[in-house]
Amino acid sequence: MARRFMTHHVHIIGGGLAGSEAAWQLAEAGYKVRLSEMRGSGSTTPAHHGDRLAELVCSNSFRSDDADSNAVGLLHAEMRALGSVILREGDVHKVPAGSALAVDRDGFAEGVTAALEGHPNIEIVRERVDRLPEAGMTIVATGPLTAEGLAASIGAATGKESLAFFDAIAPIVHRESVDLETAWFQSRWNKGSGTDYINCPLDKDQYVAFVEGLLAGEKTEYREWENVPYFEGCMPIEVMASRGLDTLRYGPMKGVGLDDPRTGRWPYACVQLRQDNASATLWNIVGFQTKLKHAEQVRLFRTIPGLEGAEFARLGGLHRNTFIKSPELLDGTLRLKSAPHVRFAGQITGCEGYVESAAIGLLAGRFAAAELRGETLAPPPRETALGALLSHITGEAEAETYQPMNVNFGLFPPITQRAKKADRKLLYTARAREALKGWMAG
Repeated sequence: MARRFMTHHVHIIGGGLAGSEAAWQLAEAGYKVRLSEMRGSGSTTPAHHGDRLAELVCSNSFRSDDADSNAVGLLHAEMRALGSVILREGDVHKVPAGSALAVDRDGFAEGVTAALEGHPNIEIVRERVDRLPEAGMTIVATGPLTAEGLAASIGAATGKESLAFFDAIAPIVHRESVDLETAWFQSRWNKGSGTDYINCPLDKDQYVAFVEGLLAGEKTEYREWENVPYFEGCMPIEVMASRGLDTLRYGPMKGVGLDDPRTGRWPYACVQLRQDNASATLWNIVGFQTKLKHAEQVRLFRTIPGLEGAEFARLGGLHRNTFIKSPELLDGTLRLKSAPHVRFAGQITGCEGYVESAAIGLLAGRFAAAELRGETLAPPPRETALGALLSHITGEAEAETYQPMNVNFGLFPPITQRAKKADRKLLYTARAREALKGWMAG
């Protein structure tokens, strides 16, 4: 680690994916960074368990890595082109997940931490920051679990209350405890290697009983501060079940594209497990974020065929996320309009997802580096994944109804030429590659 009191050009608050990426981009540009991370100083969050940088607490998946027909896969490609440390370490610590980019979470966090600790331009300080600095270039990347004192300081600076929603943690099962006489390995439609998921089939009676158990199961009581809306992308499984009997089997428990080797047919419903670490000893239950009490989770999830003897490395949970009303508060380079020495990056801006969080950190770092050079860096074109996401955050979204958003083709300027749906995606990504190439050259 660099010496404790090195002179720095930029102070970054928060060592998650966004803060780590912003620090890396600035350091690689030749600027010195003080990176403040409260974990390791005696403080922690309700969701983190360690003190490594860029710790993944919800899922090991960066979602699709298909850069030709998927918006998040395109975002991966753009970040790689711009020297992202998050994507570099994600590629190094990749584990099988079909067409998705999933990582060994421990190896990934260790890799990012080692990269930043070893960089001569980065000083990592284990400290909790309770107030926004009044001067000096600053990037706030404290994520969805911003400490109470700093959140209050942000509220005072913006004059606006933070919004909030729940993010979710799915249970993790020990692989050796899964019954593979009942469950089997297969990816939906045999994508990727074709065997990247463990599948646990349910017939109609088993499925109905499972849904009834979800609805009747004892839940963790809500605290007053938790009375906030859920984000659709991390909906608790019992909330989904309450929307109708068939909701789950058309959602995270759909059996379509999965061939039960015992019957040769698709199951009525199916629970999928995805590899969670490089050694394939831990598997997370896909889409099973929940607010059920832990004992209730163990009882109910062991009624799933193949998981009767399941041993859990971690049970599901929910935590509150906070984010600012970015379209109203931030300018086009992520600066706080009322205090331009402060930029925001990551999930606190209202982007949703690990990749999106890191992408906004990457842009915040590059905008700050350009400002230090006395230059103005034009935002990436809206035709790119980076530009579409940034535009949504900084003005395209309706401020009054602003909600967290994953990158998707709906954020891009529309393709005007007529084409089939699959071909339109190829048109989006081809246009984006050309736009990014021009922006990087400029």
